[in-house]
Amino acid sequence: MRRGCRLIVERNAMSNLEETIRERAYHIWIADGQPEGKADIHWLDAQREILATSVESLVSTAAAMKPKRPRYGRKSKAAAA
Repeated sequence: MRRGCRLIVERNAMSNLEETIRERAYHIWIADGQPEGKADIHWLDAQREILATSVESLVSTAAAMKPKRPRYGRKSKAAAA
């Protein structure tokens, strides 16, 4: 991928992430009773939730995509006995 295209993709990804965090922070703020002066706390809570969910999703996807190695020349324990 060319550098210019990569920067556009990265900016779009960051923009989507920021929008997702902003929406979650808003919902947390609403659930908290719409208090004044806690925007940073709501933002950080939302960021933590979104990033944790993203990491969990990546880990489960990576585990599902991990190829299984074939077993060559191994006998089962029952066959060996």
